[in-house]
Amino acid sequence: MEFTGPGLSQLGLADRATISNMCPEYGATAALFPVDDETLRYMRLTGRDPALLDLVERYTKEQGLFRTDTSPEPEFSELLELDLGTVEPSLAGPRRPQDRVSLAAMGQSIRSAFPNQFQQTAPSGNGGGSIRLVDANTGTVQQVPVQAPDAAGIEVKLNGHTSHVRNGSVVIAAITSCTNTSNPVVMLGAGLVAKKAVEKGLTVDPAVKTSLAPGSRVVSDYLKRAGLMPYLEALQFHVVGYGCTTCIGNSGPLADPVADAIQDNGLVVAAVLSGNRNFEARIHPQVRASYLASPPLVVAFALAGTVDIDLTHEPIGEDRSGNPVYLRDIWPSQAEVREVMQQAVGPDQFQHEYAEVFEGDEHWRNLPMAEQSELFSWDADSTYVQEPPYFEGMTTEPAPLTDIEDARVLVMLSDSITTDHISPAGSIPKDAPAGRYLIEHDVAQRDFNSYGARRGNHQVMMRGTFGNVRLRNELVPDREGDWTLKLPPDWVLNPQGEVQRIFDASMQYQAERVPLVGIAGKEYGSGSSRDWAAKGTALLGVRAVIAESFERIHRSNLVGMGVLPLQFVDGMTRSSLQLNGKETFSISGIAAGLRPGQRLNVHGRRGDGSEFAFDVVCRIDTPIEIEYYRHGGILPYVLRLLLKS
Repeated sequence: MEFTGPGLSQLGLADRATISNMCPEYGATAALFPVDDETLRYMRLTGRDPALLDLVERYTKEQGLFRTDTSPEPEFSELLELDLGTVEPSLAGPRRPQDRVSLAAMGQSIRSAFPNQFQQTAPSGNGGGSIRLVDANTGTVQQVPVQAPDAAGIEVKLNGHTSHVRNGSVVIAAITSCTNTSNPVVMLGAGLVAKKAVEKGLTVDPAVKTSLAPGSRVVSDYLKRAGLMPYLEALQFHVVGYGCTTCIGNSGPLADPVADAIQDNGLVVAAVLSGNRNFEARIHPQVRASYLASPPLVVAFALAGTVDIDLTHEPIGEDRSGNPVYLRDIWPSQAEVREVMQQAVGPDQFQHEYAEVFEGDEHWRNLPMAEQSELFSWDADSTYVQEPPYFEGMTTEPAPLTDIEDARVLVMLSDSITTDHISPAGSIPKDAPAGRYLIEHDVAQRDFNSYGARRGNHQVMMRGTFGNVRLRNELVPDREGDWTLKLPPDWVLNPQGEVQRIFDASMQYQAERVPLVGIAGKEYGSGSSRDWAAKGTALLGVRAVIAESFERIHRSNLVGMGVLPLQFVDGMTRSSLQLNGKETFSISGIAAGLRPGQRLNVHGRRGDGSEFAFDVVCRIDTPIEIEYYRHGGILPYVLRLLLKS
């Protein structure tokens, strides 16, 4: 997607960069802005070599790529128009980054997304109802009768302070290292919101877990130079690090009293973060609603303490005299932001920080140097990095393709299953297969770290695949999480099967030499936690995924790992075919040689002995993907090419 039009003259480069970086969220492979005077200004601001600036300017002008207000409009295959005057303050959520919510509609958003929880709220604490609780160890879902929380919420005590947690409460407010934390306009804007709030006497409730994780050390430099860091810290937005934190589920645990209040009362609480991913359970397993926001709005919702509010009309809090304070009272003007930016952001900061970017702290500098070698020395005892099995048993030439015979279903899933439902992310539960693995290898729970930190160990990662606590596998409809129904080799003797963890069932199936398939609805694999969503699926023995539609990149990644993506045709779905996941599936036509987009026949047998058949489209879309699949994935394909050369 390319951007054009007169509005570009009013759009700063930091905002352009944010828009470009968000392109996976709106479905583009890349987002391109033309080079213009604003580009050159930003390069000067960030301390780039003057010779590079001169080269960029002369080259793009010579090639006709430099945009000015008088430049002719390029010709595009399709042109979409956006009136910048219609843009309004917005967030995204509560579960998907593409679900825009206007600032004024936040209360309506949380209430409509979770109507049962908000309907049971009693104004005086009388009455009651039932809540849906999920056992963290078994995934079992129960309806438990409870006293309905009143408007004041559930009382919790934190460090001598009494707080109240209710449906809609903000329990995580994070300016996190994703996308827009290197945009000085919004970061300085957040600091100014904090400054104005502190000056009016506003505070953040201790029940809100706050954090500041900039994308660069330059950010903390210019916040300090602007004198804004003390105000952010007064609201508990302390720097916790420079890297992926809350956006990938590394927020850490909630305070015990808050966590207990949420669990015991089935509360729907919220996270507000400046990231670009908010899929179910990604941010925190106890947070059911997550909203993406600009850094200034993160500060605002931390102050409000709830998302069940219209900040365009309702007060965000009270000043020291008890007078209402509104968001408009603490929101900085563009002129204020520009003034602070001119004073606080300079080329010297970028030159200083990036000159030392690879030096690291004393811990990094004191690491012992590994022995120099052309080959990596794998440590069999490491729980962080293990040699992956992608090349085990690899031959010089790929084996002939074979049809899939009598496969079992490992997972049967609904629409909009994201890679965040599939790929391991966040903390590692001690009772999950990955946690058991670490304990068996003498790792204490306090040292589990996260899936992201252990992504170099396939033993951990494949145990966490399909491990999202909100995953609903239709084979076990009464549970949430990484559960499935393991069916025995002799279906007749045990038609009920055994409920097991997905990883445990996969290992048993593979030991029995039973191939596996996955079945899904629409938009399978949307989201961005991409590599391990495909790797984990392959390592669990899944040979094919049959879905109503695929997200394009995940489809490609499945092929790259040797997993066959197949798409229902002619309006058929798992429901219209009356599939329940307990059938056996055979897929013919593979051994005869695949072509991009060809139809294959799926046939099988139900538990009662009846048979079924339907066609699917092979979603290997290009000839080179046929080669990847024939070789068992892109890694064996590339290695064989290297060996031949």
